[in-house]
Amino acid sequence: MRASFPPEARLHRPSEFAAALKGRRLARGALFVVSTPRQAPAEGPSHARLGMVIGKRMAPLAVSRNTIKRVIREAFRQRRYELPARDFVFRLHSRIAPCSLRELKAQVRHEVDALLDRSSR
Repeated sequence: MRASFPPEARLHRPSEFAAALKGRRLARGALFVVSTPRQAPAEGPSHARLGMVIGKRMAPLAVSRNTIKRVIREAFRQRRYELPARDFVFRLHSRIAPCSLRELKAQVRHEVDALLDRSSR
């Protein structure tokens, strides 16, 4: 399979995000919480879909927020076909420490890979 990230692999509506955030928590790390809806909708996804909530309060700089989103999207894109067919919402739950972008990318990628491993079980 070609690793891609088409619009069908993303959450778009606020109701989709709300259902996942009110749903059950799949995994939690130092920076992120991964949630999914409790019940799959009647016309459930045929593949894994991604949503992200990266708040300005937790990552005040736009460059940091955008970097975090890019790293999460890339990790998800590469593993999308290995994951179960459900919605995954990554929420940044703790403030990021001041560091270089290289360090931030490495930290986020390491944690996202670990959370996706735990979530896919």
